[in-house]
This record gives sequence, C-alpha cells and structure tokens, in this order.
Amino acid sequence: MNRIEAAVKAKRMTVFARIDHAAGAAGVGLPLRPTEVLVFGNATAGTPLMQSVQTIAIDLPLRALVWQDGSGQTWLGWNDPAWLAQRHGLGGETDPGQGDDLSARCGRQGRHHGITQAAARVAEKPTSLHLAEQSGGAGSGLR
Repeated sequence: MNRIEAAVKAKRMTVFARIDHAAGAAGVGLPLRPTEVLVFGNATAGTPLMQSVQTIAIDLPLRALVWQDGSGQTWLGWNDPAWLAQRHGLGGETDPGQGDDLSARCGRQGRHHGITQAAARVAEKPTSLHLAEQSGGAGSGLR
C-alpha cells in the first residue's frame, strides 16, 4: 500500500484516508487478513465530473483496495475510471470549457493515468490484479 500511496502523491493527488480494516477487526477481537483501502483524488479532475453528473460523487474520491488472500498473495483492486464514467453516463460528454472527453478525464488519460501500470488496464467491471504481476515478485503483505 505504501507504493500505491507514494504513486498517488507523486501524481499530485490528495490522499484523503488510508483505512486499515484488519486493524479495525483486531480492535474488536476479530481476525482479518491484511486489508487496506486508500481514498484519493484531485478536485481539479473530479469537480468537472460532478458538475456534469452529480451521481458520480458516490464513487469519488477514488479508492484502491490492497488485500492479502488466504495463500498470502497480495492483490490490488479498484473500480476502473472508464467503468465509473460509463456507470454514470459520462461517456462521450464534453465540458464546454475544456473540450475533451470527460470519461478520459475521469482516469485513463487524465490525472489518474499512470498511478500504476495496472490502473491503466481497461475493464468492464471492478478490477483486481495480483501484485506479483506488477512488481515481478511474490506478494508479501501490505507495504
């Protein structure tokens, strides 16, 4: 998770929260494998989307989930920004002040492009990626 957070900050996005669900579970005496959510975004990119279709606010700021499965492998999950744009009917609409495709600004070609190579992959539904595919090695927990 530290790598994801650093990449988000390097893209000059705001990290609003980092939620450690495993710590919360431990606090009430329940077991949970490492599970963290990073909440992040950028008002410059998100505000025009909400101005166009306010319902997208339910999915903003963006979130990334990092979790460890039962075999100890670490995974990254996210809702693809293009899927979010489609979900809220943003595909092909333009902002008269900007002249560009709002679904692109939602992520694939906008501020969120390049957070990780994984985030650039297009999906029709929420997405997950085994972090070993990203780093070239086996997942080893949330770092």
